[in-house]
Amino acid sequence: MHEVELFIVARFHARPGHENAVSEALKANMEPTRAEPGCVHIKCFRARRDPRLFFIHSCFKNEAAFDLHATLPHTVRMIERVEPLIDHPLDVNRLERIG
Repeated sequence: MHEVELFIVARFHARPGHENAVSEALKANMEPTRAEPGCVHIKCFRARRDPRLFFIHSCFKNEAAFDLHATLPHTVRMIERVEPLIDHPLDVNRLERIG
């Protein structure tokens, strides 16, 4: 059976005044995640028209690789840092390519 890559898009909208803290927390998670064997790629973005809005776009080899990623200490730390700084519930979407 062929394993299908899993794409992830996570959205983070910072509370007013917490943009830099959110940015730093997300950026700090990039290198440890890139070092994971199941990570194909990961990038962090900031919206041009809303400086409080951030996204992580990543690709993992499969669902199991992402499930493991979610339990690793650097990921858990990042979520614990970011959740109080955003103005919405955590918004992480598992996607599949359709075109």
